[in-house]
Order: sequence, then structure tokens, then C-alpha cells
Amino acid sequence: MTLQQEIVGNAMQMAVVNLRPGQTVYCEAGKFLFKTTNVTMETRLSGPSGSDGGQRGGGGGMGGMLRQAVGTAMQAGQRALAGESLAFQYFTSTGGEGTVGFAGVLPGEMRALELDGTRAWFAEKDAFVAAESTVRFGIAFQGGRTGRSGGEGFVLEKFTGHGTVIIAGAGNFIDLNPADFGGRIEVDTGCVVAFEEGIQYGVQRIGGLNRQGLMNAVFGGEGLSLATLEGDGRVILQSLTIESLANALRKAQGGDKQGPTGGLFSTNEG
Repeated sequence: MTLQQEIVGNAMQMAVVNLRPGQTVYCEAGKFLFKTTNVTMETRLSGPSGSDGGQRGGGGGMGGMLRQAVGTAMQAGQRALAGESLAFQYFTSTGGEGTVGFAGVLPGEMRALELDGTRAWFAEKDAFVAAESTVRFGIAFQGGRTGRSGGEGFVLEKFTGHGTVIIAGAGNFIDLNPADFGGRIEVDTGCVVAFEEGIQYGVQRIGGLNRQGLMNAVFGGEGLSLATLEGDGRVILQSLTIESLANALRKAQGGDKQGPTGGLFSTNEG
């Protein structure tokens, strides 16, 4: 059954989730806002199993306990390597229906995605807010040239299973399908929030190593690369990038280090 939730607010949205008796939702540490008193909260290093939110280890006895411990350590280590939170917080309603509130960490929109088990969803790092315990959270590494060139594209969050997952981003969202635009779109690497499985994600250099290519990189503010999204499926983009927000804040504080060129020659010193 779909998670009963409502996304409220404008510039800084939040998700209000209504839990049925015994239903569990989990979030990344730091995304919780409030709960009713009949909702229990538990912090775990393990991610949900995709069936009941627990990690049952695959067997009894010492062997099963060891496998469970190793699996939990590997999950936590993978999230730490990706720069994600080490722990998840689990919320379960007891003694009737309960309510829990969650939010992202940047001013912007939130979106509830419904997984039916046929297609996974991929999202930018830190986009995850909360999900039903029937949704599995994983890390996908974009290896090779894509990750090294794209910056933001190296580490992605991956969601599989059945149920509702809530994500957040910066600014406003727009939903696109590359199939409606000739099968391919090119976007700023920091604008990609999430996309369905089946969409091919890559990174390409802006122009060649010629005069116009250098002009784009130095004065265009995009650096040397653009993200490419190809195929037939849903893509969610955000209107505000974390880098542009950080640059605007530095400029407002009198600490703008970009100079007149921006782009390739901008510095990100705090």
C-alpha cells in the first residue's frame, strides 16, 4: 500500500507522513523534523531489507549473526565512502496511527516517487529524505570517465523494491523525458536530481579544445563538462545547484573568489 504522505510548503518544503499501525518509515540521519508520541524512533547502521525493514541475516546461529554483522559493516562502509550518513533512523507507529515530519537540507522542492518493483530510481547524493521500509536504499558508483569528469555524477543513490521514496533538491523541479526531445538532453551536471532506470547517464566535454570550447569553459560558468541523459524515462532536474548557492552566499558575504571569469577559473575557497 502506498505511503500516506503530503508535501507542504513552498520555498522550503517538508513531507508529513501518516503511518498506519505497525507501519515503518526510515530516513537519513538529519532529515527528521517531528513525530507524534506514539511513533517510536530507532537508529540503526543497517539499511532496510526491502521486505520488513529489518536485517535478518540469512540464517540462525553464530554464522547468521556473523553474516549479518559483516553485511551491516559493508553497508555502512559503502555509505561512508560515498559521503552519506552512516546511520538510518526508523520510525514505527504503535497503538494506532502516527505522524512523522521530514525535510531536506536546502531551500527547494520535495518529490514522492512510487516504486512498483519494475524500475529502480537513481538520485544525486544527499537527495534521499525518507522511504517506506519496503524500499531498499543502495549506492551506485558511476565508474570510469563518467565519474571523474562529472563531479556530482560519481556517486548516486539507488532505490529499488516497492513503495514510496521521498527525495529533495534545491530550487524548483522540472520533469522531463529525453524521448520527447529527440532521445537526449544535456544539462549542467549539478542540476540532475533523479532519473528512472533505463536512462543512460553520462558526461561529455563542452565543445572541443578550440577557441569556442575554451570560451564556454572559462566564461560560461559550466566548466568543461555537461551531463547527458538519454533514453525513454522520467528525469527530474533542479533549478538551483549547490555550487551556485554557495557562490551566491560567498558573494553576499564579501568573499567572492570567482573574479570576472567564473567557470574554469573560479575558486571554491571558504
